[in-house]
Amino acid sequence: MHIIGAALVGLAMVLASSAAPFAATLDEMAGQMILVGFRGDGPADASVKAVTKLIAQGRIGGVMYLKTNVKSLAAVRAMNKGFLAASPDLPPFIALDQEGGSIERLTRDVGFAEIPSARAVAATMSPDEAERLYTNLAGRLAHLGFNLNFGPVVDLEINPDNPIIARYGRAYGKSAQVVAEFAEAFVKGHRAGGVLTALKHFPGHGSSRADSHEGFVDITATWRRSELEPYRTLIADGLVDMVMAGHLYHADFAQGRQDKAPASLSPVWVGQVLRDQLGFSGVVVTDDMEMKAIRSNFSFKEAIERAVIAGDDILLYSNTADYHIGLADEIRAVLVARAKADPAFAARLKQSYERILALKNRLD
Repeated sequence: MHIIGAALVGLAMVLASSAAPFAATLDEMAGQMILVGFRGDGPADASVKAVTKLIAQGRIGGVMYLKTNVKSLAAVRAMNKGFLAASPDLPPFIALDQEGGSIERLTRDVGFAEIPSARAVAATMSPDEAERLYTNLAGRLAHLGFNLNFGPVVDLEINPDNPIIARYGRAYGKSAQVVAEFAEAFVKGHRAGGVLTALKHFPGHGSSRADSHEGFVDITATWRRSELEPYRTLIADGLVDMVMAGHLYHADFAQGRQDKAPASLSPVWVGQVLRDQLGFSGVVVTDDMEMKAIRSNFSFKEAIERAVIAGDDILLYSNTADYHIGLADEIRAVLVARAKADPAFAARLKQSYERILALKNRLD
């Protein structure tokens, strides 16, 4: 898989050049908006065969790996080969979190050369050296069939006691300029190696006092506007393939006092801040929708609908809370039912589909 060009392909050009079969139905558009986790660690596993069938039928737009899916590099490559062969004309996103340090799905245990954490990279390397490190990493990921790495982390390490960012050395530093420089190295390296990236965790998880995996995270008292600066810089430089919206609540950006929607479900954050103020017109993916910040505060249906209304394009479900292969069909059913009843919602599906298509058109 190789990325064509450094800048986002213009949507009009993509639509003009896209083949006729991609004049999609609501069901097909909804399918492309779903990226799910799966069980199994080899191509012969029933669950792997089932998710491959979902890809072939257009019922999902991609898959994400966890460590439990990695038995060996040979098995990973075989699974990914099958995923890609299932939909060669509209390839699935095959994603993982391979940041470096503690956050890696591929490890030395299976023969994959690990890289340092973001904090260690910034402390010991120049941006040019980091870019070479990330180019090498991306080339190895692409060799295995991956085409999307959920990184770089562009959070600022504002809170040294942060339980999910600072604790694991996931940030390049406290300075927005330093973070942007090393994030640029990450993105450029991955593009050179043929892998897409996703800036995270918008609008900034580095000042938080809590972890959205574990529950509701309120950043009202801790968040700083400087946490947007890496996004602003990288968007302006055309270095953003995708942005991951975090499950982070800020009262000053809520639609009303009673609304407790985190950024991932917020039209204010996604629509007004990310798209209008920062100028990002590409794909927005949610953080895992099975984190407790979402599951403990919103129903399954409400979370899906609110994410789409907010402006998210891809709904990420790790499928770890209550694993079942039918999860993707349940998500798609919610999307299609609402779209059939609500023309504005249907228009959002079409908009997301076109953004996804534009990004996938950069894969060959």
